[in-house]
Amino acid sequence: MKYEKLSGFSDEIAEDVDTQFRVLKKLGISYFEPRGIDGKSIAALSDEEVAGLREKMAACGIKVSSIGSPIGKVKLEEDFESHFSQFKRVVEIAGQLDAKYIRMFSFYHNGGEEWSARERSEVLARLERMIRYAEEQDVILLHENEKGIYGDTVERCADLMDTLGCEHFRAVFDPANFVQCGQDTKEGYARLKNHIAYVHIKDAFLADGKVVPAGSGDGNVEYVLKSLFDNGYRGFLSLEPHLGSFAGLENLELDDKMAGLPQGGEGTFTLAYRALEEILDRIL
Repeated sequence: MKYEKLSGFSDEIAEDVDTQFRVLKKLGISYFEPRGIDGKSIAALSDEEVAGLREKMAACGIKVSSIGSPIGKVKLEEDFESHFSQFKRVVEIAGQLDAKYIRMFSFYHNGGEEWSARERSEVLARLERMIRYAEEQDVILLHENEKGIYGDTVERCADLMDTLGCEHFRAVFDPANFVQCGQDTKEGYARLKNHIAYVHIKDAFLADGKVVPAGSGDGNVEYVLKSLFDNGYRGFLSLEPHLGSFAGLENLELDDKMAGLPQGGEGTFTLAYRALEEILDRIL
Protein backbone atom coordinates (compact mmCIF):
# COMPACT_ATOMS: atom_id res chain seq x y z
CA MET A 1 0.00 0.00 0.00
CA LYS A 2 1.35 3.43 -0.93
CA TYR A 3 1.96 5.82 1.96
CA GLU A 4 1.94 9.41 0.73
CA LYS A 5 4.23 10.96 3.35
CA LEU A 6 7.41 9.11 2.39
CA SER A 7 10.63 11.07 2.35
CA GLY A 8 14.34 10.38 2.61
CA PHE A 9 17.91 11.60 2.90
CA SER A 10 18.41 11.53 -0.83
CA ASP A 11 22.04 12.61 -0.57
CA GLU A 12 22.64 8.91 0.13
CA ILE A 13 21.66 8.33 -3.50
CA ALA A 14 24.18 10.79 -4.94
CA GLU A 15 25.72 14.18 -4.22
CA ASP A 16 23.97 15.95 -7.08
CA VAL A 17 20.36 16.94 -6.67
CA ASP A 18 19.43 16.05 -10.26
CA THR A 19 20.25 12.38 -9.60
CA GLN A 20 18.57 12.51 -6.20
CA PHE A 21 15.32 13.80 -7.68
CA ARG A 22 15.44 11.37 -10.63
CA VAL A 23 15.54 8.40 -8.25
CA LEU A 24 12.91 9.82 -5.90
CA LYS A 25 10.54 10.31 -8.84
CA LYS A 26 11.28 6.79 -10.08
CA LEU A 27 10.22 5.44 -6.67
CA GLY A 28 7.16 7.68 -6.48
CA ILE A 29 8.49 9.65 -3.48
CA SER A 30 7.39 13.30 -3.44
CA TYR A 31 9.41 14.61 -0.47
CA PHE A 32 13.04 14.74 0.59
CA GLU A 33 15.00 15.66 3.69
CA PRO A 34 17.75 17.96 2.37
CA ARG A 35 21.08 17.43 4.11
CA GLY A 36 23.71 17.35 1.37
CA ILE A 37 22.98 19.45 -1.73
CA ASP A 38 25.42 19.12 -4.64
CA GLY A 39 28.18 18.32 -2.16
CA LYS A 40 27.37 21.15 0.30
CA SER A 41 25.61 21.08 3.64
CA ILE A 42 22.08 22.46 3.48
CA ALA A 43 23.17 24.92 6.19
CA ALA A 44 25.92 26.32 3.94
CA LEU A 45 23.80 27.21 0.91
CA SER A 46 23.63 30.81 -0.28
CA ASP A 47 20.34 32.49 -1.12
CA GLU A 48 21.11 31.97 -4.80
CA GLU A 49 21.75 28.26 -4.26
CA VAL A 50 18.54 27.90 -2.26
CA ALA A 51 16.64 29.63 -5.08
CA GLY A 52 18.17 27.21 -7.58
CA LEU A 53 17.14 24.28 -5.40
CA ARG A 54 13.60 25.63 -5.22
CA GLU A 55 13.45 25.76 -9.02
CA LYS A 56 14.55 22.14 -9.33
CA MET A 57 12.08 21.09 -6.65
CA ALA A 58 9.23 22.80 -8.49
CA ALA A 59 10.24 21.27 -11.81
CA CYS A 60 10.29 17.77 -10.30
CA GLY A 61 7.30 18.10 -7.99
CA ILE A 62 9.44 17.49 -4.90
CA LYS A 63 8.82 19.16 -1.52
CA VAL A 64 10.78 19.30 1.73
CA SER A 65 9.60 17.13 4.62
CA SER A 66 12.20 18.46 7.08
CA ILE A 67 15.52 20.27 6.90
CA GLY A 68 18.24 17.72 7.68
CA SER A 69 20.32 20.25 9.57
CA PRO A 70 23.52 19.74 11.60
CA ILE A 71 22.29 22.01 14.40
CA GLY A 72 23.22 20.74 17.86
CA LYS A 73 25.72 18.26 16.44
CA VAL A 74 28.66 20.07 18.06
CA LYS A 75 30.39 19.87 21.44
CA LEU A 76 29.21 21.92 24.39
CA GLU A 77 32.73 23.32 24.60
CA GLU A 78 32.40 25.00 21.19
CA ASP A 79 31.27 28.61 20.87
CA PHE A 80 27.50 28.68 21.03
CA GLU A 81 26.96 32.17 19.63
CA SER A 82 28.44 31.25 16.24
CA HIS A 83 26.43 28.04 16.28
CA PHE A 84 23.27 29.97 17.11
CA SER A 85 23.96 32.20 14.11
CA GLN A 86 24.15 29.08 11.95
CA PHE A 87 20.88 27.92 13.50
CA LYS A 88 19.21 31.21 12.55
CA ARG A 89 20.45 30.76 8.98
CA VAL A 90 18.99 27.24 8.88
CA VAL A 91 15.65 28.63 10.04
CA GLU A 92 15.86 31.20 7.25
CA ILE A 93 16.56 28.47 4.69
CA ALA A 94 13.60 26.47 6.03
CA GLY A 95 11.39 29.46 5.33
CA GLN A 96 12.76 29.82 1.81
CA LEU A 97 11.98 26.13 1.15
CA ASP A 98 8.53 26.18 2.77
CA ALA A 99 9.64 23.67 5.41
CA LYS A 100 8.05 23.72 8.85
CA TYR A 101 10.30 21.01 10.36
CA ILE A 102 14.03 21.24 11.19
CA ARG A 103 15.91 18.14 12.37
CA MET A 104 18.45 18.90 15.11
CA PHE A 105 20.48 17.40 17.97
CA SER A 106 21.32 18.02 21.65
CA PHE A 107 25.12 18.42 21.71
CA TYR A 108 28.15 16.27 22.44
CA HIS A 109 30.46 16.54 25.44
CA ASN A 110 33.87 15.24 26.52
CA GLY A 111 32.64 13.26 29.51
CA GLY A 112 31.94 9.80 28.11
CA GLU A 113 28.53 8.26 28.75
CA GLU A 114 27.82 10.14 31.99
CA TRP A 115 26.47 13.68 31.86
CA SER A 116 26.90 16.04 34.81
CA ALA A 117 24.11 18.20 36.20
CA ARG A 118 25.99 21.26 34.93
CA GLU A 119 26.18 19.84 31.40
CA ARG A 120 22.49 18.93 31.44
CA SER A 121 21.61 22.47 32.50
CA GLU A 122 23.71 23.89 29.67
CA VAL A 123 22.03 21.61 27.12
CA LEU A 124 18.58 22.64 28.34
CA ALA A 125 19.46 26.34 28.32
CA ARG A 126 20.73 26.16 24.72
CA LEU A 127 17.74 24.18 23.53
CA GLU A 128 15.33 26.50 25.31
CA ARG A 129 16.85 29.50 23.54
CA MET A 130 16.51 27.77 20.16
CA ILE A 131 12.93 26.74 20.92
CA ARG A 132 11.99 30.34 21.72
CA TYR A 133 13.43 31.45 18.40
CA ALA A 134 11.64 28.61 16.59
CA GLU A 135 8.38 29.76 18.15
CA GLU A 136 9.01 33.33 16.96
CA GLN A 137 9.69 32.06 13.42
CA ASP A 138 6.87 29.47 13.49
CA VAL A 139 9.00 26.41 12.78
CA ILE A 140 9.16 23.08 14.62
CA LEU A 141 12.44 21.65 15.90
CA LEU A 142 12.68 17.88 15.71
CA HIS A 143 15.17 16.32 18.11
CA GLU A 144 16.90 13.20 16.77
CA ASN A 145 18.16 10.54 19.17
CA GLU A 146 21.72 10.44 17.82
CA LYS A 147 24.40 8.31 19.50
CA GLY A 148 26.76 10.31 21.71
CA ILE A 149 24.65 13.44 22.22
CA TYR A 150 22.75 14.23 25.41
CA GLY A 151 19.50 12.84 24.01
CA ASP A 152 20.76 9.45 22.85
CA THR A 153 19.16 7.13 25.42
CA VAL A 154 15.45 6.66 25.96
CA GLU A 155 15.76 8.13 29.47
CA ARG A 156 17.49 11.32 28.35
CA CYS A 157 15.22 11.76 25.30
CA ALA A 158 12.25 11.50 27.67
CA ASP A 159 13.96 14.03 29.96
CA LEU A 160 14.24 16.51 27.09
CA MET A 161 10.65 16.03 26.00
CA ASP A 162 9.21 16.07 29.53
CA THR A 163 11.16 19.25 30.31
CA LEU A 164 11.00 21.18 27.03
CA GLY A 165 8.53 19.35 24.77
CA CYS A 166 6.00 21.68 23.19
CA GLU A 167 4.41 22.56 19.86
CA HIS A 168 7.78 23.80 18.58
CA PHE A 169 10.01 21.03 20.03
CA ARG A 170 9.09 17.46 19.13
CA ALA A 171 10.87 14.13 18.70
CA VAL A 172 12.28 12.25 15.73
CA PHE A 173 12.15 8.52 16.41
CA ASP A 174 15.16 6.73 14.89
CA PRO A 175 15.08 2.99 15.70
CA ALA A 176 18.64 2.23 14.54
CA ASN A 177 20.14 5.00 16.65
CA PHE A 178 18.44 3.61 19.76
CA VAL A 179 19.68 0.09 18.94
CA GLN A 180 23.23 1.40 18.53
CA CYS A 181 22.95 2.85 22.04
CA GLY A 182 21.75 -0.49 23.45
CA GLN A 183 18.21 0.80 23.92
CA ASP A 184 14.91 -1.11 23.63
CA THR A 185 12.88 0.57 20.88
CA LYS A 186 9.61 -0.77 22.30
CA GLU A 187 10.38 0.97 25.57
CA GLY A 188 11.45 4.04 23.60
CA TYR A 189 8.15 4.13 21.77
CA ALA A 190 6.18 3.73 25.01
CA ARG A 191 8.07 6.60 26.67
CA LEU A 192 8.06 8.97 23.70
CA LYS A 193 4.88 8.15 21.77
CA ASN A 194 3.12 11.39 22.70
CA HIS A 195 6.10 13.45 21.51
CA ILE A 196 6.91 11.73 18.19
CA ALA A 197 6.30 13.96 15.18
CA TYR A 198 8.64 12.36 12.64
CA VAL A 199 10.23 8.95 11.99
CA HIS A 200 13.53 7.94 10.43
CA ILE A 201 13.40 4.55 8.75
CA LYS A 202 16.61 2.83 9.73
CA ASP A 203 17.29 -0.51 11.45
CA ALA A 204 20.39 -2.05 13.06
CA PHE A 205 21.78 -5.13 14.78
CA LEU A 206 22.15 -4.91 18.54
CA ALA A 207 25.27 -7.10 18.51
CA ASP A 208 27.47 -4.87 16.37
CA GLY A 209 25.40 -1.78 15.52
CA LYS A 210 25.46 -2.57 11.81
CA VAL A 211 22.71 -0.75 9.90
CA VAL A 212 20.41 -3.00 7.88
CA PRO A 213 17.16 -2.59 5.89
CA ALA A 214 14.03 -1.94 7.96
CA GLY A 215 12.74 -5.15 9.50
CA SER A 216 16.04 -7.01 9.23
CA GLY A 217 17.53 -5.85 12.54
CA ASP A 218 16.66 -5.40 16.21
CA GLY A 219 14.88 -2.06 15.95
CA ASN A 220 11.34 -3.50 16.05
CA VAL A 221 10.54 -1.22 13.11
CA GLU A 222 7.29 -2.96 12.18
CA TYR A 223 6.08 -2.94 15.80
CA VAL A 224 6.92 0.76 16.19
CA LEU A 225 5.24 1.76 12.93
CA LYS A 226 2.11 -0.28 13.61
CA SER A 227 1.90 1.17 17.12
CA LEU A 228 2.29 4.67 15.74
CA PHE A 229 -0.39 4.17 13.10
CA ASP A 230 -2.74 2.58 15.64
CA ASN A 231 -2.20 5.67 17.79
CA GLY A 232 -3.19 7.95 14.89
CA TYR A 233 0.23 8.89 13.49
CA ARG A 234 0.12 10.04 9.88
CA GLY A 235 3.37 11.98 9.72
CA PHE A 236 6.50 11.55 7.63
CA LEU A 237 8.53 8.36 7.29
CA SER A 238 11.99 9.38 6.12
CA LEU A 239 14.36 6.80 4.65
CA GLU A 240 17.92 7.04 5.95
CA PRO A 241 19.48 3.84 4.55
CA HIS A 242 23.13 4.05 5.76
CA LEU A 243 23.56 0.67 4.06
CA GLY A 244 26.98 1.04 2.45
CA SER A 245 27.89 -1.28 -0.43
CA PHE A 246 26.03 -4.30 -1.74
CA ALA A 247 29.07 -6.39 -0.81
CA GLY A 248 28.34 -5.64 2.82
CA LEU A 249 24.77 -6.92 2.43
CA GLU A 250 25.63 -10.32 0.99
CA ASN A 251 25.14 -12.21 4.25
CA LEU A 252 21.72 -10.78 5.07
CA GLU A 253 19.74 -13.09 2.75
CA LEU A 254 18.25 -10.18 0.84
CA ASP A 255 18.65 -11.62 -2.65
CA ASP A 256 14.94 -11.24 -3.44
CA LYS A 257 14.95 -7.57 -2.48
CA MET A 258 18.27 -6.85 -4.22
CA ALA A 259 17.35 -8.45 -7.53
CA GLY A 260 17.78 -6.10 -10.47
CA LEU A 261 18.94 -3.14 -8.41
CA PRO A 262 21.76 -0.90 -9.66
CA GLN A 263 24.94 -0.78 -7.61
CA GLY A 264 25.77 2.21 -5.44
CA GLY A 265 23.56 4.76 -3.75
CA GLU A 266 20.54 4.31 -6.00
CA GLY A 267 20.58 0.59 -5.32
CA THR A 268 20.86 0.79 -1.54
CA PHE A 269 18.29 3.58 -1.32
CA THR A 270 15.89 1.51 -3.43
CA LEU A 271 16.58 -1.52 -1.23
CA ALA A 272 15.69 0.52 1.84
CA TYR A 273 12.50 1.68 0.11
CA ARG A 274 11.49 -1.87 -0.81
CA ALA A 275 12.03 -3.07 2.77
CA LEU A 276 9.80 -0.30 4.11
CA GLU A 277 7.20 -0.94 1.42
CA GLU A 278 6.92 -4.59 2.53
CA ILE A 279 6.31 -3.52 6.10
CA LEU A 280 3.68 -0.96 5.09
CA ASP A 281 1.92 -3.53 2.92
CA ARG A 282 1.51 -5.70 6.01
CA ILE A 283 0.34 -3.09 8.50
CA LEU A 284 -1.72 -0.58 6.48
